Amino acid sequence: MNTYYTDGSASPNPGPGGYAVILNGKPLVLGGEPDGKITTNIRMEGYAIMAALKHSNGQPCEIYTDSEFWINVITKWSLGWEANGWKKKGGQIMNLDIVKEVCELYRRSQATLKWVRGHNDDPGNELADHWANEARLRKDKSGPVL
Repeated sequence: MNTYYTDGSASPNPGPGGYAVILNGKPLVLGGEPDGKITTNIRMEGYAIMAALKHSNGQPCEIYTDSEFWINVITKWSLGWEANGWKKKGGQIMNLDIVKEVCELYRRSQATLKWVRGHNDDPGNELADHWANEARLRKDKSGPVL
């Protein structure tokens, strides 16, 4: 079973962004906004989880992320939003394009999402953070680069 570590980066936030997926201690996917535009850390975190889900191709896996937000979106909040026609109380669902895609991938997967505290000396999370920042610094920010 594969174990992925994911992270996203935008600096400033919003600003240029990048994301990374780590597998077996090595970068598997680096990327950024498909259109190369200014982005947010939250969007990059979502793209990283999406890339790990795509790579897992439905096989059992664990995906570690330091984004409690995305774990809640995928496993809890989106269920109600979808039941309500992708609407929520209090306004618009931000990043709905990513939310819909990542939720569909997750629901078809055998993935387990696991939260890890960021910047707390977890080797996989530290690697994902490093490579997400590297992806952000690269000139070509369109989609996966590895």
